[in-house]
Amino acid sequence: MMSVSSSVIAAGQPFQASLTPDIAIHSRDTRIEGLTLSIWGENPQKALSLGLVNGSTGDSAGFSWGFLLNYADNYKGVHWAMVNYTKGSFLGWQHGFVNYTDQNFKGLQTGFVNYAGHLKGLQFGFVNYAERADTGVQLGLLNLLPQNKWFSEFPDALAPGMVFVNWRF
Repeated sequence: MMSVSSSVIAAGQPFQASLTPDIAIHSRDTRIEGLTLSIWGENPQKALSLGLVNGSTGDSAGFSWGFLLNYADNYKGVHWAMVNYTKGSFLGWQHGFVNYTDQNFKGLQTGFVNYAGHLKGLQFGFVNYAERADTGVQLGLLNLLPQNKWFSEFPDALAPGMVFVNWRF
């Protein structure tokens, strides 16, 4: 009986408050489905997250507003912070000074520097860099896509580097 109630509690909580991932109302393994307020928080979540540093583990979703940093394993939704980092895949909008998605990015990145391992969407910033792109647009002063050869597949592929705009459809 005791383990059944523990499983139910671990399934998801509506609220989390934390100073650090280990000094919090709920453990860092508890899924939060509602609101998180934190100095530094780290949970799997489907939530509105407000804090200085917001961390999301596993497959998470929601709106994450971090004053300094948002980081995630995989995320669907909105990340707003000075720095946004996703280790896996991101679907949605990243907005900050630096936006970095290591693997698959699908959506909109707006910032000074934008990086995507695999881009499907729009990068709008001063420097935009994508390792690979199937479909997408890069708008900025410097747009880089090193996998492509200079205009050999134009207009079907992006150039490896372009000033102002770079695209592929």
